[in-house]
Amino acid sequence: MPFTTPTPTLTPSEIIAELHNVPAVKRAFAFFEENTRQISEDHIRLCSVPAPPFGEAERARYLCQEFLAAGLKEVCLDDEGNATGFRPGHAQSPLLAVTAHLDTVFPAGTDFSVRRSGHRLMAPGVSDDGCGLAALIALSHALRASEISTRGSLLFVGTVGEEGEGNLRGVRHLLTQGQWANRIDAFISLDGSGVERITNGALGSRRYRVRLAGRGGHSWGDFGAANPVHALGRAIARLVTYPAPRDPRTTFNVGRIEGGGSVNVIAREAMMDVDLRSVSTDELRRLDAFFRRAVYEAVEDENNNRRRGDRALETELQLIGDRPSGETAADASIVMLGAEATRSIGFEPQLDRASTDSNIPISLGIPAITIGAGGASGDSHTVDEWYDPRGRDLGLKRLLLLSLALVGCEKS
Repeated sequence: MPFTTPTPTLTPSEIIAELHNVPAVKRAFAFFEENTRQISEDHIRLCSVPAPPFGEAERARYLCQEFLAAGLKEVCLDDEGNATGFRPGHAQSPLLAVTAHLDTVFPAGTDFSVRRSGHRLMAPGVSDDGCGLAALIALSHALRASEISTRGSLLFVGTVGEEGEGNLRGVRHLLTQGQWANRIDAFISLDGSGVERITNGALGSRRYRVRLAGRGGHSWGDFGAANPVHALGRAIARLVTYPAPRDPRTTFNVGRIEGGGSVNVIAREAMMDVDLRSVSTDELRRLDAFFRRAVYEAVEDENNNRRRGDRALETELQLIGDRPSGETAADASIVMLGAEATRSIGFEPQLDRASTDSNIPISLGIPAITIGAGGASGDSHTVDEWYDPRGRDLGLKRLLLLSLALVGCEKS
């Protein structure tokens, strides 16, 4: 059924204002303020558990233990590896999913140990999305400690595969195949720090891996053999001529190139990873077609210029990421309630667009937004990533208010 706010006769500002006066909500606010050190310790322990791409299982199991400690029900790892925990209300519906992603961009073998530098916590993934996962834990404990009773229900989820080649596999499974498929009425993704941002726009992207293979040879003696590196160069030269519009904003990027063995060797193989993005589904489709044509024409040109009788290049064009575009309307209840919750803690909300776990629910017509979990951060996706927990309690308060506004809160 369509999602509606539990108290549709009140405006979003009235719903949020009313929640501020609920005694249990005040107790939860006090919990966030009084347990800042404990929340940071929980954050450090979780972030110290490795979670490379496609290797999130250990961190997922750790999160399940935290869910159990907070009294959540039906705690388990689903078939894709997501960690889930259920907090039932008086009714199964509305059901709100509150999520954060388990994975990082850093490969296996990375040192995930957290160190302190002044107020900052320093570690790979400590903000993206360590602070989101810490917020899930803090919210689950605050709800229990303050004895908040809700009309609807909450599903806490640590998702796998949000970053890079994970291609949002965790949230895809959650919403389309798992036990909670077709049951979730609204969706909040916690991703990174801050308290102003409300991501209601899903930035679409398509990501490709292009692999070309030939006979190889000596740069002098075999000159004229089809060269995979030269063919990639031809393809890139074509791609950069694409007239990417500023509105709707559209971008492309060759993010990685590999191949060859030495300066005087014709490579046997070369590959590149390419990222295509647009806020417009139609524009992304046009860019995608242009790129694929550029690759095949570049290979054809290289093959046409090779020595007679030499082996032609072989082409493998693999789609490694496909994220849909879309938008939760600015006047949707979840967006307006998020905006009012933000204002109520003293900040002006900023709507934006990004590629997050919310892309999938938005594409399925489920009201969804992505928000920050409070605090501040920098150097994301580098080994010098940092998170400053000062002000984290404001992000947690905003999250609590928004969640309760969506599922309904008993006024006691």
